[in-house]
Amino acid sequence: MRISGRRLGVYAVALAFAIVMNFILPRLMPGTPVDAMVAQLGPRATPAAVEAIKVRFGAVDQPMLLQFVDYLKGLATFDLGVSVKYYPQTVVQVLGRSTIWTIFLVVTAIIFSLCIGVVLGAVSAWRRGGRFDTIVSPLSVVMISVPPVIIALTTLFIFGVSLRWFPVGYAYDPNLDPAFNFTFAGSVFMHAILPVLTLSPFLIGEFQTTMRSSMISILGEDYVTMARAKGLSHLNVMFGYGARNAMLPVLTNLALMLGAVFGGSIVTEIVFNYPGLGLTLYTASVARDYPVIQGQLLLMTLATLGANLLVDIIYGFIDPRLRDAV
Repeated sequence: MRISGRRLGVYAVALAFAIVMNFILPRLMPGTPVDAMVAQLGPRATPAAVEAIKVRFGAVDQPMLLQFVDYLKGLATFDLGVSVKYYPQTVVQVLGRSTIWTIFLVVTAIIFSLCIGVVLGAVSAWRRGGRFDTIVSPLSVVMISVPPVIIALTTLFIFGVSLRWFPVGYAYDPNLDPAFNFTFAGSVFMHAILPVLTLSPFLIGEFQTTMRSSMISILGEDYVTMARAKGLSHLNVMFGYGARNAMLPVLTNLALMLGAVFGGSIVTEIVFNYPGLGLTLYTASVARDYPVIQGQLLLMTLATLGANLLVDIIYGFIDPRLRDAV
């Protein structure tokens, strides 16, 4: 699959802009990492200790241009610095530990929501105007409109606090040691149910709405009419001819929604104290941990751009007409 130079140039410009904004935004916040570390020391913040901290994290006192040059050098050598909040751990260590849980949470929510949303959208389009469509389609609009924080607090209170069906925090039982066994896997699964249910309504609503609109236009095509005339079953026509060709806009919407999914995961992880990138970003922001904040935002940017690039490539394989256009 060939990607045009112009298309790659767009991604390069977007990445460069993200790198610059990633550097500037954390420094617009009041305070510095040194101030945060001194505050954490409390009575132990002797003049010698304060001076040692300034020497170790003295880059914040340099001119902005020199800080930016050092930042670019670090990116070039994959050195994102040392975390202020989790010192002496490096940013790569902190983000590596958190990324695993966020990937698990987001991928699980996307797969779960994609399966449900696509099926609901296809059936709604097939039975357009019927009872099923009049119930599901407005419900999808409602699910898109409700903020993730409302869903998170509601599910936490109902299923976690009141009914006590599921754990209310963390990624697994703290009494368990991480291991490849059914006990640990079961604990991870149970702790992920409420966060996944929090992320899923928005995704299901988006997938259902997009799939329904795309499917309606596909059902009017000649090859669908021909498939019906051949006497093929409704399921075969609906999914084999209609849904398969209506998936392209759904994939596009998925790539565009990744930013919103990451935003929802931040709120979800904070509410459920889930040890992913969202909770790490929150704790780093409170501690003025510039290196972790920069690494976190850069990672999310790369994930979003990479997903869009992947969708461009997949498009060419699904629809040969788009290969030369990409």
